[in-house]
Amino acid sequence: MHLHIIGICGTFMGGLALIARAAGHTVTGCDAGVYPPMSTQLAQHGIDLIEGFDADQLSLRPDLFVVGNVVTRGNPLMEAILNAGLPYVSGPQWLGEEILRGQHVLAVAGTHGKTTTSAMLAHVLDRCGLKPNFLIGGVAQDFGISARYDPRHTHFVIEADEYDTAFFDKRSKFLHYRPRTAILNNLEFDHADIFPDLGAIETQFHHLVRTIPSEGRLIFPADDEALKRVITRGCWTPVETLGDGGQWQARGEPASGCFDVLLHGEAVGTVDWQHAGGHNQRNALAAIAAAGHIGIEPVQAITALNSFQGVKRRMEVRGTVNGITVYDDFAHHPTAIATTLAGLRHQQPEGRILAVIEPRSNTMKLGAMAARLPGALEQADLVFCYGEQQGKHALGWDPAAVLAPLGSRASTWHNIDKMVAAIHEAAGPGDHVLVMSNGGFAGIHERLLKRLAEARSQT
Repeated sequence: MHLHIIGICGTFMGGLALIARAAGHTVTGCDAGVYPPMSTQLAQHGIDLIEGFDADQLSLRPDLFVVGNVVTRGNPLMEAILNAGLPYVSGPQWLGEEILRGQHVLAVAGTHGKTTTSAMLAHVLDRCGLKPNFLIGGVAQDFGISARYDPRHTHFVIEADEYDTAFFDKRSKFLHYRPRTAILNNLEFDHADIFPDLGAIETQFHHLVRTIPSEGRLIFPADDEALKRVITRGCWTPVETLGDGGQWQARGEPASGCFDVLLHGEAVGTVDWQHAGGHNQRNALAAIAAAGHIGIEPVQAITALNSFQGVKRRMEVRGTVNGITVYDDFAHHPTAIATTLAGLRHQQPEGRILAVIEPRSNTMKLGAMAARLPGALEQADLVFCYGEQQGKHALGWDPAAVLAPLGSRASTWHNIDKMVAAIHEAAGPGDHVLVMSNGGFAGIHERLLKRLAEARSQT
């Protein structure tokens, strides 16, 4: 079957394309403004990309159009499909019906940590010989890819997103996945473009809870108030809890990267790795508990986690020039920004942190979280905030006014090149430049590293 995927370069739809190709389908796709790493992955797997959404793509005559949630009414290709009465389906529905049916699905949901926890869980299963299929919203360093599928293997780890499915299906994507094992990492307000409040998101999470079988397993932090409200609406599945007051706990200094894993208060092993921070401890506990549901002993899971390499764009070091280290991180929600900064400060107590942020998500562009930014950035020594004045990523609020509580530590920019020059001017040996965005950020990492290297060669 020939599938033409509309909106192919998002992390979910790009991963779906790789899975469809592995399942034996012919795959083509289109998108606007494609950028690595997904565009690189697709090209490496021989998947042809078309720039834009022109209606003349109907001439490809695919058997089915698979539609991502980036597509809206008015999209020229989608309008042509509707007018011609051609078959189409959402990406999550196609995945659920054609791939996940018959698999033991292990889903990782939550506002934060989905990608890292999914990668941890897939790594554990892989190291324990299960060769899992997976679809992760980032490139796992241990695999070098974001998605993998082999129908001979029956465990599927998936990052389960609460964002809506498609313009014609406003349910959360994860409702199509029907997991048997589900991790709910945490829950707070996000996606202000589609949810009016936290209660609306809690409703979607409870819809997910309703789909988990009574022989399944539900794993969540014992101290998350929003998730506790979700569970009290009704739960028909055995649960395991994490963290303070939970069945699974971590004992050890978060900054050290080494901690004991406790089950019912008894130590079952020690995680000793490079990933500092309490959030990574919690992610690890979730992965260990989920692996246990399919028969992997805690000591096996812990041994596997000790070799976990992480995920691209999660505190990824992009380069060091003249003692200045440039990092890339996907953080774009105030909670994630604060957690990322805290993690870097734990890892690097010496040297300044220069935070470079692009408020690019729909929630951030709308300004729903803007008031929380100064507090989230408190641990940064200097803050450089980029905001487009026009175009689809333009901010609906004034970043200079919002960041005013940070005083002279914060500056706002509307030109990438000028901002790169300012960062270069401010940075010195021993500094850590932390770039945070959920988009390509106009290749700012490479621009900055190139500028630093050119300056060094001239000295």
